[in-house]
This record gives sequence, C-alpha cells and structure tokens, in this order.
Amino acid sequence: MARRVADSRAQGPAPLLGRDDPAIYSIHRAQGASPYMLLADHAGQQVPQALQRLGLPQAELDRHIGWDIGIGGVTRALAGLLDAWAIEQTYSRLLIDCNRPLASPTLIPEVSDGTVVPGNAGLSDVQRQQRIDAIHAPYHARIDAELAARADAGRPTLLVMMHSFTPVMNGVARPWHAGVLYHRDTRFAHALLHALRDEGDLVVGDNQPYSVSSSSDYAVPVHGEGRGLVHVELEIRQDLIADAAGQHAWAERLARIFVTLQTQLQPT
Repeated sequence: MARRVADSRAQGPAPLLGRDDPAIYSIHRAQGASPYMLLADHAGQQVPQALQRLGLPQAELDRHIGWDIGIGGVTRALAGLLDAWAIEQTYSRLLIDCNRPLASPTLIPEVSDGTVVPGNAGLSDVQRQQRIDAIHAPYHARIDAELAARADAGRPTLLVMMHSFTPVMNGVARPWHAGVLYHRDTRFAHALLHALRDEGDLVVGDNQPYSVSSSSDYAVPVHGEGRGLVHVELEIRQDLIADAAGQHAWAERLARIFVTLQTQLQPT
C-alpha cells in the first residue's frame, strides 16, 4: 500500500483539463487576408470541471471579474468584417490571467474586486505551474506561431489587443466609452485615439481606464513591443457591448476606422 501511494505521488497532480473541457482557445478567420490580428485574452469564462467553478457561484464568473464581458462578440464580428485572424482565450481570467506576466501577483488572483476566490487560495508551486502549462503557455505559443509564420511569409501585421472594462469600479463611475492603451510605442495608439475622438460621440481615454507596463501586462510588451510590431490595446466599456446589437455596432465602427488607418499604419 505504501509503495502504491508513493508511486501515485510521484506521478504528480491529475491533469487540469479533462476530456470534456473545451479547448483553450478558438481561432477565427484562420486564413484571413487582413494585416490586422486580433487577440482577446479575456474572452472566455470557463473553468475546468475538476476545479468546480473555483468555489464560486456562476453569478461571480458572469461578472467582469470572470471575463471581459462582450469582447468575444466584438472580436468575432470585427474579424469577419476585416477578414482578420483572431484568437479568443476560452478560460476565465480568475483561473489564470493570460494578459499577465508570470511574476505578476494578479496572475492567479486570490481576491478580485472584493470577491474571494476559494479555488485560488494557497496554491502550491506545482498547482500554479500546472495552470501556466495548461492555459497561459500554449495560448501564447499559438500567437507566437502565427506571428512567426506571418513574418516568414513577409506579411505585415497590425496587432490589436481586444479588451472591455466595467462601467463602475470601486464605486467610481468611469466616463469613457472606450480607452486606447499603450506603453512605449504610440504609433497605432495615437492614430486610433484621434480617429475615435473624431467620431464626435465618444469619450475616449488616453491610457485610461488603465495604462500598460511590462510588469502588469503581457501581450503589449511581449507580442507587440517584443517583435517591434505596430500595435494597440483597445478597451470598450462593457455596458455598450453587453448584447449582440452593441457588439455589432462597435465592430462596424472599428472596421470602418481600421480600414481607414490601415494605409497610414501598415509597414511598407
């Protein structure tokens, strides 16, 4: 008996993802001709069945802490309008945040906007690494592979990180309809900021409601700046894209703007 227990422990923890759990990402317009590439790191709210919703009621996973509400629908619609390659990450940002560097304290949050996440409490190094290996690493490896293939083919890339934000945070209302985020490279960000403000009906944040840094974000520093690509992170307020009508309206607006900006932004 003792030997069987020891052998079992040597095999490590059970796999995080079971046969009935969904794939970690979905690809749209895999052969898309557009130079635009769309990344939706927080599009999904799934949790592996083995982790039983991280000990949370479904209502908590349905909140903004569980995913970027509405951004999946915007991303899919925009990909279709532009004929652009897009990727949606399937699992909840509470399981592991795919837009965080591995050293970030919010990579696997124990508390999010006042909600304690029981399934994230006291994780061992092995358990943390299991989530990285199962979700974070292969998701970004797929993006890396696509970027490398485009580079090898001499295809230009305009990279857009798609996100949404809650209208109220910590009791404070956020006035912006959208936010344009960037770190050191402002080529795409400044052009998009001016284009959105020129629409005339939008309040647009300049590095608001968030700003980007190499310690708090992954996609911009690694995929954008790390490869020297023209890129931007876009945030849309969630109440504007909570339903299909809002998602399609924003996709149509962005498609029109992106087509106009493409000549200006696309490397020659």
